[in-house]
Amino acid sequence: MLGMVRRLSVAFSVVVGAAFLCGAAAAQVNPGAALLGRTAFDALNAGQVHAAAEAFREAIAADPKNARLHLGAGLAAALERRDTDARDAFERALSLDSRLTQARMLLGQIQYRLGDPAAAIRTYEVVVAEAPDNSDALATLERWRRAMELHGRMQQAIGSHFTVSFEGPAEAELASEAIAVLDRAYWRIGEVLGSFPVDPIPVVLYTSEQFRDITRSPSWAAGAYDGTIRVPMRGALENPTELDRVLAHEFTHALIRTLAARGVPTWLNEGLAAALEQPDLAWATKTMAATTARAALGTLQSGFGRLSAGEAHLAYATSALAARRLLDEAGGFAIANLLRDLGRGEDFETAFLHRTNRSFVDFTSTFY
Repeated sequence: MLGMVRRLSVAFSVVVGAAFLCGAAAAQVNPGAALLGRTAFDALNAGQVHAAAEAFREAIAADPKNARLHLGAGLAAALERRDTDARDAFERALSLDSRLTQARMLLGQIQYRLGDPAAAIRTYEVVVAEAPDNSDALATLERWRRAMELHGRMQQAIGSHFTVSFEGPAEAELASEAIAVLDRAYWRIGEVLGSFPVDPIPVVLYTSEQFRDITRSPSWAAGAYDGTIRVPMRGALENPTELDRVLAHEFTHALIRTLAARGVPTWLNEGLAAALEQPDLAWATKTMAATTARAALGTLQSGFGRLSAGEAHLAYATSALAARRLLDEAGGFAIANLLRDLGRGEDFETAFLHRTNRSFVDFTSTFY
């Protein structure tokens, strides 16, 4: 699942709320930059992230020492998954105004997402020292410390394409089985999309309690991917079919990330993962047939983590069937190229038409 990644996007919007976004532009001195800044923040509020990023670039060119513009640019970059750019923007904002707690909190989130938990912890230690009553920051800091301590005592099993971390000797057999399962998924799913990850993919096996604590995934989530595949493995050896399904699903997310680090709507990302996790989509067809409720693809652009278990099940079924139709009609190579286009920042509907030879509107009108 993409719960962890999507939750970061929610965290960005919560930390920098609508009132702050509107007020930031108003605080600027340069009239031209103020107008561009307001346009940029309005675009962020409307979910037009790419347009916001472009407006922030222009505003910063006109007013390069405005810390809040750098904060906004960092937020836009983070939502586009340009994480290095986001980190640099937040650091620049803090160099201009060290009192910007929002920038410091977002910097910590990005450092953690970039795989530098030690830096993230140091950043949040400053946040907590400056605002000891910030319960959310304190809870995040404590969770990261627990995760770092846990990962520090884990062992590793290293395969050709995956590195699996696990807690102790009792999980060694499970780690070996996980590598075998993931290797099968690597070749099977890679052949469908005509693409294979080059770098080894990190995988962490948790108990159910560790998984919920560290990923903060909804109760219905069977796994998470945030640059690392994270799965709760209790009882996995007794249910090999479920092990295959979950690891194949999360591997698909990892493969998609190599093709497009940003710009992929959730229905397509989760749909491909659900469609490729197993050959039989009878579960999805049955789900759709059992209810008159429909989740339009256009409403499934952002994370499913906010959904109830029933809503999520319908969203996954809808997305899986849509992705399967795309694969059947256009082919895996075309879908891989669509993902690459989105990763380069191309407009979704333009890229969709180019790669599938039909408009997204036409596709959705014939889908249900």
